[in-house]
Amino acid sequence: MRNEDARPAQRSSETLLARVGAVGESFPSFLLPDVTSADLAVGPPASGPGCWAGAPSVWLSDGVYYLAYRLRRPTGDRGYVVVVAASDDGVEFTTLTTLDKADFGAESLERPSLVRLADGRWRLYVSCAVPRSFHWRVDALDASDPSAFDASRRITVLPGDENTAVKDPVVFEVAGTWFIWACCHPLGDPHATDRMYSLLGRSDDGIRWSFDGTEFRGTRGSWDARGARMADVVRWGDHWIAFYDGRPSATENGEEVTGVAVGPTLDDLRPLEAGPAAVSPWGSGSLRYITVLPLGDDRFRLYYEACLPDGSHGLFTHAVGPTA
Repeated sequence: MRNEDARPAQRSSETLLARVGAVGESFPSFLLPDVTSADLAVGPPASGPGCWAGAPSVWLSDGVYYLAYRLRRPTGDRGYVVVVAASDDGVEFTTLTTLDKADFGAESLERPSLVRLADGRWRLYVSCAVPRSFHWRVDALDASDPSAFDASRRITVLPGDENTAVKDPVVFEVAGTWFIWACCHPLGDPHATDRMYSLLGRSDDGIRWSFDGTEFRGTRGSWDARGARMADVVRWGDHWIAFYDGRPSATENGEEVTGVAVGPTLDDLRPLEAGPAAVSPWGSGSLRYITVLPLGDDRFRLYYEACLPDGSHGLFTHAVGPTA
């Protein structure tokens, strides 16, 4: 999600921030996605519900956009590969490498997280479904180049436990400290393993994580009551802006929509509105897994997964900014 060539955007709340939401926090409304004006960067692997391209993670380095994403089919394969690709313009991508679920001994793969380390190496975090269970874990693999990831060298960094599945990491660095928002699924009730909340962790090396209990959850009785999964965070002025995926019930599992929360610190984020902030105009309305890439000139490029008219999901992108 990060651009190593750009510093976090810092702008005056008096000139660029719109005042929206019940909590009255400052929010740059141009960061909300509009799929009708976006480019389809990666189309679904087939037509129809359950065919997905998306769950993106993006890094901009030396003028090149590096994108990691997941492809899924509804039966048998499920999340069958994670793809790492590159682009000069952020829209048209060329595949660098493909990692198969079998490489991880996984039944399915979900959202990856791609980061560049201080020594110039690259790291890819991958969400892995444990076969014949409801459990998920997160593996990490390092490489000298985004085209060189080798799943045989993976290590498990978030194993979860018998009570909790862990997946869909959002990994980022602030002033030498690594942070992670991990999506957690309680496993106590085998009929309700879709429930989810997000847990904040810290690390010095991005491998060994500590968690202090900071959680982000949906609101009882609201549109995100069944769960809240952190999709991305970005610093804006003196606030953090968080995008998260939510749904009201188990019925919408896999078809989440986007909410927004803001706060002065990562452990004090509050939802802006009583309803979702961004949806697709097509199909189920699902719009999820937003990643926000700062471009360094008060502009950003958004990447996200959204439902198409036939019910499949595509990976969309568009540039945004205060004067766009």
